[in-house]
Amino acid sequence: MTTHFTADTHFSHGGVIRMCARPFASPEEMDALLIESWNAVVGPKDEVWHLGDFAMGASPERCAEIFRRLRGRKRLVRGNHDRRRVLDLAWESQHDRAHVTVEGHRLVLDHYPMRAWSGSFRGAIHLHGHTHGTLPGTSQSCDVGVDSWAYRPVSLDDILARLAATPELPEERRRAAERDADEGDDAE
Repeated sequence: MTTHFTADTHFSHGGVIRMCARPFASPEEMDALLIESWNAVVGPKDEVWHLGDFAMGASPERCAEIFRRLRGRKRLVRGNHDRRRVLDLAWESQHDRAHVTVEGHRLVLDHYPMRAWSGSFRGAIHLHGHTHGTLPGTSQSCDVGVDSWAYRPVSLDDILARLAATPELPEERRRAAERDADEGDDAE
């Protein structure tokens, strides 16, 4: 079983095609590719954390049809566009924010990006959506939305590789130095 993360699919939302310059001629074409891309990487027993904005403008019936076609055990962290048509789907769980441990990594999952989060000074990683790839990631925080990951869910291994390749910001280096100093104080 693999755990995957995604956000901002915006199934059936024609406006997101224009807003994000997605390369689709119609919402139907976008939906078809998003479903195909999802199912190409997610197995039936895999877990997928969807960090909000699953669908917009779709009928409840269309949302249910799309949801049934997507492989895996699906969990939702609610986004700003998730309404009853999305919330009523058969999610394994629903959260406003989730704190999980996957493969030994502490993760804070939220639809919105944060500058600091529980455990951010102790190695917890923050995964989010909402920004459609417009906010640069850091060495501890990553946008997992489809606009940042070739319109597909992403594995933790891929996220960790991207985080490792992201240079630390000066603020992160300062915090790391302070953390190391604090840990040195604890050892005395």
